[in-house]
Amino acid sequence: MRLAEIAMLAMPFVVFVAWRLLAPSAGPPTILVIAVTGTTVAMAGLLLVLWYEDAAPPGAGYVPAQLENGRILPSHVVPVAPGRAELNAPAPVDPVTK
Repeated sequence: MRLAEIAMLAMPFVVFVAWRLLAPSAGPPTILVIAVTGTTVAMAGLLLVLWYEDAAPPGAGYVPAQLENGRILPSHVVPVAPGRAELNAPAPVDPVTK
């Protein structure tokens, strides 16, 4: 995931350098325009994928990792009880201990 973030940050600079090297005095070549368009579409698609990846449902509560009986229980997301949504408190049902 870090590689994708670094690539999205570096892409405008890479495209600018490529444009200046390939066409120092004229307008951008057609292949560069096509490459920039394709890269922009790919970046938008990657942004949408990362936006929806591993997203918790609205109103879910986050339970951090816990140490119980010498065991580390991983963090997880639990649904919020209907009456406790304004407190953002997790529901008493714990899917890890089921």
